[in-house]
Amino acid sequence: MSKKSSSGGLVYSTEFGRACPGCGEAVDQCTCDQEQAPEGDGIVRVARETKGRGGKVMTLVSGVPLVGSELKTLAKELKKKCGTGGALKDGVIEIQGEQRDLLVSELTRRGFTVKKVGG
Repeated sequence: MSKKSSSGGLVYSTEFGRACPGCGEAVDQCTCDQEQAPEGDGIVRVARETKGRGGKVMTLVSGVPLVGSELKTLAKELKKKCGTGGALKDGVIEIQGEQRDLLVSELTRRGFTVKKVGG
């Protein structure tokens, strides 16, 4: 027995459970929506930003060649290392405060090629 979504794609099958609407395969076997590592030059950039934050400083880490849960874990570990809060938005790790020096040394220790950008 199968259910069809309003757009006509298979969403559930009693044979394998939830189905990917794109390819129709089981969600755990789907390959159409697999996140790919961001294409870039392989350099992690660490920047300082205050724009649109009411004068508060944020340190941004971009270009990290990780995806999904690996990137989430790295963001969590970096926030813990800095002892501050932060967020992960659109593949960019945001850390509260001026943390560039600490983040550059930590990311270099983890084997990434790192550059400081901005002032």
